[in-house]
Amino acid sequence: MIFNKQIVKARFISRPNRFQAYVNIDGVQLMIHVPNTGRCREILIPGATVILREENNPNRKTKYDLIAAYKGTRLINIDSQIPNRIVDEALKMNKISYFRDCKNVEREKTFGNSRFDFKLLDKDNKEYYLEVKGVTFEENGVARFPDAPTERGRKHLLELVQVKKSNIGAAVLFLIQMEGIKCFKPYDEIDKKFGEYLRYADKEGVKILAYDCFLGENFIILKDEIKVCL
Repeated sequence: MIFNKQIVKARFISRPNRFQAYVNIDGVQLMIHVPNTGRCREILIPGATVILREENNPNRKTKYDLIAAYKGTRLINIDSQIPNRIVDEALKMNKISYFRDCKNVEREKTFGNSRFDFKLLDKDNKEYYLEVKGVTFEENGVARFPDAPTERGRKHLLELVQVKKSNIGAAVLFLIQMEGIKCFKPYDEIDKKFGEYLRYADKEGVKILAYDCFLGENFIILKDEIKVCL
């Protein structure tokens, strides 16, 4: 995926709330939008180099979206709208081995009272439901999720178990929005229940997948499957 809109570098100043931040662009302080409700505390620190995407919408209060930041030399994408688009692209290009035989990819489909990011059909018309989670937290080469307690994430895992119990394929894919990752783990110290539910889902047959990304300041694509350590 290539970003067609203008990309600008800036210095991060502060984040007064989940959706807004202040940055410095060539000596000018601006308020910008943060398209990520996670904490990102280890990424968005004063003085960090951040990547902005220009949004030419006259109805917006802010001109830019903060889409990525450098954590040392590691670039991390934090745009929460990006993971599903990357996975959609990868599924249609048969880059995810577990779904390589799937011939049909649909977005935002329901099963019972639950809505999942993707519904897929394989060559034998077997259904699969897939939920995608974007991962931005990394420590010593280990990626973890979530970086803040997520009731919604726990609910999705239990719903995927119900899908599997209905003899339908179910999977969750953790898209690690950076590269150079050794393995993925649930972040038990942040959300113990999420880790418990993820291990329960695994035991019940829900497929747990993790992939990292190859990215630059104006592009991001799915890269390699990463080991999942539960």
